[in-house]
Amino acid sequence: MPSSATAPAAPALSRPQALFVVTVFTSAFLVFFVQPMVGKLLLPLLGGAPAVWNTSMAFFQAALLAGYGYAHVLQKIKNFKTQVLVHGIMLALAGLTLPLHVTGLLGLPDPEHPALWLLGVLTLSIGAPFAVLSATAPLVQAWFARTADLDAATGKAPEPYRLYAASNLGSLLSLLAYPVIVEPLTHLTHQRLGWSLGYGVLAVMIILLGMTQKARTVAAGADAVTPRPGLMTMAGWVALAAIPSSLMIGVTTYLSTDVATAPFLWVIPLALYLLTFILAFSTRRLISRKYLLLAQAMGLGLCLYILPLHDTSIFVHLGVHLLCFFLTAWMCHDALALARPAPDHLTLYYLCLSLGGVIGGGFNAFIAPVLFDTIFEYILVLALSCAARPWGASLLGAWPRRDMIWFGAGAAAGLALTVLPMLNLSETVASAAAKILFALTIVTIVALHHRGLLMAVVAVLAAFALQGFNHPGNEVESDRNFFGVIRVADAEDKTVGPIREMIHGTTLHGAQRRLPGTQCQPLTYYDPTTAIGQSFVLQQTRSPSIDIATVGLGVGTVATYVRSQDRLTFYEIDPEVVRIARDPQRFTFISDCAKGPVDFRTGDARLTLSPLPAGKLDLLLVDAFTSDAVPAHLLTAEAIAMYLSKLSDDGVVVFHLSNRHLELRSPVIAAVRQAGGKSVTQISPAAPDGSRLRSASIVVVAGKSDDALAPFHADPRWKGTSPGGVKAWTDDYMNVIGAMLRPQY
Repeated sequence: MPSSATAPAAPALSRPQALFVVTVFTSAFLVFFVQPMVGKLLLPLLGGAPAVWNTSMAFFQAALLAGYGYAHVLQKIKNFKTQVLVHGIMLALAGLTLPLHVTGLLGLPDPEHPALWLLGVLTLSIGAPFAVLSATAPLVQAWFARTADLDAATGKAPEPYRLYAASNLGSLLSLLAYPVIVEPLTHLTHQRLGWSLGYGVLAVMIILLGMTQKARTVAAGADAVTPRPGLMTMAGWVALAAIPSSLMIGVTTYLSTDVATAPFLWVIPLALYLLTFILAFSTRRLISRKYLLLAQAMGLGLCLYILPLHDTSIFVHLGVHLLCFFLTAWMCHDALALARPAPDHLTLYYLCLSLGGVIGGGFNAFIAPVLFDTIFEYILVLALSCAARPWGASLLGAWPRRDMIWFGAGAAAGLALTVLPMLNLSETVASAAAKILFALTIVTIVALHHRGLLMAVVAVLAAFALQGFNHPGNEVESDRNFFGVIRVADAEDKTVGPIREMIHGTTLHGAQRRLPGTQCQPLTYYDPTTAIGQSFVLQQTRSPSIDIATVGLGVGTVATYVRSQDRLTFYEIDPEVVRIARDPQRFTFISDCAKGPVDFRTGDARLTLSPLPAGKLDLLLVDAFTSDAVPAHLLTAEAIAMYLSKLSDDGVVVFHLSNRHLELRSPVIAAVRQAGGKSVTQISPAAPDGSRLRSASIVVVAGKSDDALAPFHADPRWKGTSPGGVKAWTDDYMNVIGAMLRPQY
């Protein structure tokens, strides 16, 4: 966008009043503390899919907008004491919904439309206290502007925007403290009560502000009313806030879908996002805006360069994408800080920032999954962010000829890249042409770093070109919904030959051989020699007919074990996975390999398993933990007690606990003990050549008694278990950090 004039330098903030700083800090700390806590409360109902976090973020941004709107309206009241009184009453009324809980008024989530259910539940459960609480930061800043002593040298009021850094510092510390300190050391019940207590403490701080502060008598010229900002200025604020908000969700989703998944990966982009606010609104600049703009252009060029290089190190991808996001968010927030208005329009300014956050977050959470079958919104918004840079001119004819030549070359290269996949070229020629054109496009983007609009056009063309290259020729299908991106692709395995795979994000969820006569051979974790395969064989030797339930469908590989008298029911939360696994054009385990009846239940497993009568199941496979959005509520002592209650006397629960980052075996063993069960364990080795024939697996088998586990005790491959001092996870306590730090084997 065109560069705007910077605000005049504000007088130094001498001796900031501690109560204002502490109040702003506390309100921000509580606002960010409640978000992961509410996520834990919702986990048993929706699981840990990235879209749950994205939708929750969009809700909290909307609630923040409502709070900022309320703060802006409240500022219309001229009397300072009356404002404090009204806000105190609103805090008290909203506090009637405490302590925090998930409302049951909307029933259970609809698997087909979980986003609407989630938004409704969040609104009824936390909407009022969160909105009123979020209004505190802009209100306190506005009150500071009205009550702080004038600067003796200039006769002006100290700038309240400095308090915004304290607000974001509180948010950042809260964000980092929850997963590292609070979750491992405290129970959810205590967290809810502690947050409610903190809410009460904040209300007391507001009362103290009203009692100890008074509005300043207007000094001549010190508090002059400035003209209301125009619509274009406010639109600029909204756009500058929307871009980082969208990118924060976009980079999180992109990294967890296309690069690597890890617990708490979402914390890093959000922490960087808050850090850019602190840097942008701090009293001293870390680097000049000139060098910040140059660094962002180079970061964008590097990010575009590395996007198609799928074989590059995961850590390189993570570092480059996070660096580019950080620089872009800093660039936008720096522009916002420079364009801030006079304090009499402070609440309007924050209202526009909040509206931008809602637009950016809402686009990623609700619109992008409908428009794109990949995480294209991330790279598209990254390209569009170039328009937030200074344009250098407002008309095409005003740009120097040299810049127009660069623009023409870059645009032509971007268009050529877009049509290149459509041409019937040999792989060698197409690859060489793509590298040359792509290099020219990136060089052009960096060369035009001082012409934001031209740079944005070339970057958008490059983004669309990359979208064409991100659909490899071996891809059969790519689908996206609330639970993530699912890809079906053909591959060549050096041991078993041609196979078809289902990949959810970056996690393999099943594979099937494609050669005639081989399709019903179970692969990966389900090979007959693996622990899961052994469990099916051992249970089937007990009876010619068994009832089987499997939590987690994948491609339906375990259907190959179903005999004519057996009955199998899959419990799967993602309707799209069910559709793909049942489609014989995609996978045939269910349609062609199962000899007995196979049924399906869609929804969260704890909810859909609960109605089963006691003693019904002979084998329950819980296989939902290989990805890193782990539904930890399926591993708690309460969940395991429910599983055991559904088993026959000889029935067993088979927990498949293979995970790239989390050691889940110890808390499961402890939870089985706490639930009154017995367990054994086995670690199955992978095929020696890395083939899909057999994947390494960690399995725990539990039963109601040692008699139920008798066939496993008789098999030397199964060992006794001990949690090794690790506490059981419960619905009220989990320690994911500890699971990350413990060795897997």
